[in-house]
Amino acid sequence: MISEIELRAMLNDLESDRIERTISTNNTSKFSQAVCAFANDLPNSKKNGYLIIGAKDDGTSAGLEITDQLLINLAALRSDGNISPIPHINVSKLNVDGSDYAIVEVFPSDYPPVRYKGSVFIRVGPRKEIASQQEERVLTEKRISNARSFDSSAVTDAQIAEMSLSLFSSYRQQVIASDIIEANHRSVEAQLASLRFYDTTKNCPTVAGLLLFGKNPRFFIPGAYIQYLDILGERLTDDIANQAEISGDLLTVLRELDTRVKSIVQTKMVGATALTERLIFDYPERAVRELLMNAVMHRDYQSNAPIKFYKFSDRIEIHSPGGPYGVVTMETLEHSSDYRNPIIAESMKPLGYVNRFGYGIQKAKRSLLENGSLPAEFSCDGKVFLSIIRKRVE
Repeated sequence: MISEIELRAMLNDLESDRIERTISTNNTSKFSQAVCAFANDLPNSKKNGYLIIGAKDDGTSAGLEITDQLLINLAALRSDGNISPIPHINVSKLNVDGSDYAIVEVFPSDYPPVRYKGSVFIRVGPRKEIASQQEERVLTEKRISNARSFDSSAVTDAQIAEMSLSLFSSYRQQVIASDIIEANHRSVEAQLASLRFYDTTKNCPTVAGLLLFGKNPRFFIPGAYIQYLDILGERLTDDIANQAEISGDLLTVLRELDTRVKSIVQTKMVGATALTERLIFDYPERAVRELLMNAVMHRDYQSNAPIKFYKFSDRIEIHSPGGPYGVVTMETLEHSSDYRNPIIAESMKPLGYVNRFGYGIQKAKRSLLENGSLPAEFSCDGKVFLSIIRKRVE
């Protein structure tokens, strides 16, 4: 994070493509637009941008009180799902010459264009603007050159004909501002590429594009399905009541998972009197759902193994190919977040399956606690991440 000396220099300097000042403490939209613009780094300076809260346009102090709640709200900008892909930011409070300031430090994104509620914001000198088609194309090309994740890689033996463009059109209406769509006259390939679903340099879909909109994703990504088993006993060798292979485009898979979860959850009323009765679940639907979404979002799609969703008579097991990723370890599951599949992760919010990023395990844990269930169990053998939810029994 910047030092007091560096902040003083920024306050004394003019606003630029790397500095924005504001006296507002609650204009979340303005803050998010600034973060988006700095993350896009259109000039390709590869330097961090700074949103300084508590400073007037001329750099003098507005005398604001920088509260802990304000810092919490600023830190939440990265995970509220409105900015995608998820930006890398630091938030801090500094005092210069007796005045407090909140600083949001924004790192240039490796995966531009970064969007806020469907619009791509950039810095043009000291001004913030919506990117033109040409500027967005520049950002897309920069992203292609920086691409590192498997879900952004090109599937060279696939063609655009393998994708359902009607599905993409429906999705696009949810993630791109309507006025941007109306003014957009680009080719379908360029539209797909702007959201990292198509590689224009190789003229083919990306892994994420096929997973979300592929007519048959499993043909190109063999492990892209979920094996579901409803087992009558406590062992894998016991009789099976129901089984299925859930595959197709991601929205179809997620809807099928929702249906399966609802079908296996049983409820009953408990309590000493009618006034103290409450509804409990053998398996809290929210906990099962969150851990399944976590598996879909974070699994290793390079593996040919499916996600395994097994319901036994006493527990539910979810086996997800691939262990914790990046900065996440088994010890920091609830407190850290990283994304093996950043495009898939950010796509699950407009599909309605993620509200905030990085909170799935915490939500599952809270749901189990509220239901009076045992805590979820997590383990990993290096190749598969296993989540277990025990059936609640009286």
